[in-house]
Amino acid sequence: MAPLTHTKRMDLSGMAKSKIIVDCDPGVDDAIALLLAFASPGEIEVVGITTVIGNVSLPLTTRNALRITAMASRQDIPVYAGCSRPIILPRVQRGASVHGTDGLGDLGMPDATHEAESRHAVDFIIDTILREPGQITLCPIGPMTNIALALIKEPSIATKIKAIVFMGGAAFSPGNTATDAEFNIWIDPHAAQVVLSSGIPMTMFGLDVTRHATLTKARFDQLERDASPIMQTAIAMMRRYGSGDPALHDPCVTAFLIDPTLFKGVDAEIEVDCDQAGAYGRTRAVENGVGNGKPIHVITEVDDERLFQLIDQRLRLL
Repeated sequence: MAPLTHTKRMDLSGMAKSKIIVDCDPGVDDAIALLLAFASPGEIEVVGITTVIGNVSLPLTTRNALRITAMASRQDIPVYAGCSRPIILPRVQRGASVHGTDGLGDLGMPDATHEAESRHAVDFIIDTILREPGQITLCPIGPMTNIALALIKEPSIATKIKAIVFMGGAAFSPGNTATDAEFNIWIDPHAAQVVLSSGIPMTMFGLDVTRHATLTKARFDQLERDASPIMQTAIAMMRRYGSGDPALHDPCVTAFLIDPTLFKGVDAEIEVDCDQAGAYGRTRAVENGVGNGKPIHVITEVDDERLFQLIDQRLRLL
């Protein structure tokens, strides 16, 4: 394999606001990622939220996206329900043990009074990119089914997407499923293969980095000081998220759009194992020129203390 070298940090000076579509399966860490985006209007404009099966069923991920927008008084951001199953193989959601049966820690959060849009998420993605070519960054933080089907239905959007910044995979480290795959990719590896081989400029936040962005007891204690009602709900969700020190997987994507200097990475081609008899859904870095697509920027390091301080400071603005 060709040697991988760290790339230079991005220069934020003069950086334009990112217009994004968040494709998600809320999920506690999805909720924190969305709240961080809502709290950062100077750097991020969320033009829409699309939902997909993943941590819980599609009706629940859609319900949770609506709950989160209502919680932050951002009912102006439209929510579009997407795909209720992977492209090829149906999968059983297994996120309840991590995210609670409702996906948000079983806190009994009230339902939103507004509803999801009638248009399908795939059509919203296509229409938005065609209307604003070169302006939209896609942020998949769940399985990539919606993004893959948008590329299949309207291949021309591949050259019109500004970038894809996603949470998924594990290029240089073990996964978190039985096949050693990372969960988001494991749910729909065929969709991931479509997206990762598309040639779209792409930044990957896999378990290589996200499992190092954790909330320790000391960090929870800091969050709880003078916490607003929204902060208190976010903290309660995170305390019920997994076991031990919970990892901030999905918020890394949002944080990167706010301050890329928090992270370092390498360029590598990423291969997805779609063999049902093999390491199904596993991702690995392959030698340049051997994979099916152009190199992806794979994030491998995070300044986790600065990341935490950013999240703490921004969530207090809500």
